[in-house]
Amino acid sequence: MFSNHAFFSFIRLTDSKHYRDYNEWHQLDHRPENLLLPGVAWGDRWALTADCAELAVTPAAEYSALDFIAMYWFNDPVEQSVAEWHELGERSFQWGRRPELNYVERPFVGFFSPVKGYVTPRVLVSADALPFRPNRGVRVTLSRVRDTHSLDAEQAYRWHDTVAMPALLDISGVAGGWTFSFLHKQRHATVPGELPDFEPGSLRLRLLYLDEDPVQVEQEIRRQETEWADAGVPGPAEEVLLSTPLRTIIPWQDW
Repeated sequence: MFSNHAFFSFIRLTDSKHYRDYNEWHQLDHRPENLLLPGVAWGDRWALTADCAELAVTPAAEYSALDFIAMYWFNDPVEQSVAEWHELGERSFQWGRRPELNYVERPFVGFFSPVKGYVTPRVLVSADALPFRPNRGVRVTLSRVRDTHSLDAEQAYRWHDTVAMPALLDISGVAGGWTFSFLHKQRHATVPGELPDFEPGSLRLRLLYLDEDPVQVEQEIRRQETEWADAGVPGPAEEVLLSTPLRTIIPWQDW
């Protein structure tokens, strides 16, 4: 079972010529060092490729033109795990192994609390095992929640749990997913400018794990979401800031 902290980073390259540089650094240096930490349960990163970007919905301009989304799951004791993770980030800088600082912007970095995991019966594994199961990509939806403890918000959460997620799990290619609630921005983040201020619970993130082509699965997800929008659900409590499919990165092949 994971701790009550998961980390998400939205990544934009300032110069596309560093696309291969960033992939090499992240997958051959940065990610292995992080996965070695006992407090890091798992870490992954997905690419917003050109075909995925064509399908991205980005009402919030700061989340447009992304290149990657990365995340880490942490083990308990979470305070120690996150402290050691931050310490590795500082050590890697002192080692001279943070070249990405010259060409990366992170319009959003923050910690979320896992709310609930879901799996479709055909995949057999548990929700906790789902992040470790191979995937072909993910579908990420980030929403702002208005009046986080209102009746409207509670009804939206119930609808997502009892209606939306079961329907999404019925879509071919959706293996399962997790929902997350925002905790706080990352401290010691290297980000140009100031990140928007969000209160705890004011952001909701849904991560669907896909085992078929993300662009093809997205078509089915979009059809379902259009039906919901026409029906006026989940209601006024939620405002989508970003929804997009992303592809799993195959080392060397996709660099």
